[in-house]
Amino acid sequence: MSRLVRETALKPAAHLTCVAATKEEVNDVVRSYWEAGVRHVVALRGDPVGGLGTTYVPHPGGYQQACDLVSAIKSIGDFEVSVSAYPEKHPEASSLDADIDALKAKVDCGADRAITQFFFDNDHYFRYLDRVRARGIDIPIVPGIVPVQNFKQTANFAAKAGATIPAWLAARFDGLDNDVDTRKLIAAAVAAEQVIDLVDRGVSEFHFYTMNRADLVYAICHLLGLRDHAVKVAA
Repeated sequence: MSRLVRETALKPAAHLTCVAATKEEVNDVVRSYWEAGVRHVVALRGDPVGGLGTTYVPHPGGYQQACDLVSAIKSIGDFEVSVSAYPEKHPEASSLDADIDALKAKVDCGADRAITQFFFDNDHYFRYLDRVRARGIDIPIVPGIVPVQNFKQTANFAAKAGATIPAWLAARFDGLDNDVDTRKLIAAAVAAEQVIDLVDRGVSEFHFYTMNRADLVYAICHLLGLRDHAVKVAA
């Protein structure tokens, strides 16, 4: 008799910010990750305590910016460190060039990879990639993809995060406020179309913002041809 089990090799990435914490408190968290076997950290400055749109104030005894956090993480262990990137610039940045300067600082401190804020126009990503490479930044820039499960919520968050909502995207969700099932179908199709276009243009790695809806991302991966593999083992 035999049974089928799923073969998985989870490699968790711990998300860490330097908001409202001292350096030692943050360092203790990093050391606890290492002791738990976590080897990948996504290092973020974090949103202001008052929320998006308010002024960021560093903790007086903490790390000031993400680049400082990256340096600290690297000094504690041989972690793989991912950082954020913004194809349409961070909402607090004075310009896209200034925002790329901030990314360069994080790379100089040891960042291994950048994950972008979500976007819906792939040309934004490729124009950003050209500018980043022109600055000598050669780490992977992984596109962030968000399936639009609730258009109004996504549009609200996009406005705060500095991401553009194209008119064609709004049109696809028009009239579906109370139609959850159709919204799911449209969300999966839109995200799959976006990823397929990125693949066709040479991109091979993606970061999905699941928004606590892993089932939708699973469906998108299935649409893209990814399959779950089962392994037969003796009972």
